[in-house]
Amino acid sequence: MERLAHEFGAAYDGESEILILGSFPSKKSREASFYYAHPQNRFWRVLAGCFDDTVPQTEAEKREFLRRHKLALWDVVDSCEINGSSDASIRSVVPTDIPRLCREAPIRRVILNGRTAERYFRRFFPDFEIPTATAPSTSPANAAWTPEKLVAAWRGAIFS
Repeated sequence: MERLAHEFGAAYDGESEILILGSFPSKKSREASFYYAHPQNRFWRVLAGCFDDTVPQTEAEKREFLRRHKLALWDVVDSCEINGSSDASIRSVVPTDIPRLCREAPIRRVILNGRTAERYFRRFFPDFEIPTATAPSTSPANAAWTPEKLVAAWRGAIFS
């Protein structure tokens, strides 16, 4: 069990309207210093499907995709004890300052990527006033969800 801190900031700008929150970056994402860097994670493919757009490959393309679709990315957990990339092992959580980000950008909806993000978000921000929705995790560990089902669920969360 290692104590780790989130080493890269939120991806957003002054036009971001939808904030997508994960739990804590995977080991691959921590190595890349950007979100959803593991090639098996379906996050970028699912978002591209939701917006009928091409799948971004590079960090620059991903940042442009976020800007174009007025999306922001961050995580609920700022620091924690964790084994590798296992959400199930997360302990001793310190949350990120999500309210600050929501004051700096016109966020009108929050999407929680999976149950772990939802659990920590609800624990630390029980009275959050911006509408939230939980979408199924895009992690490859969530194999019960086919890519088509993921896109449909995420579309519902984003556009409802």
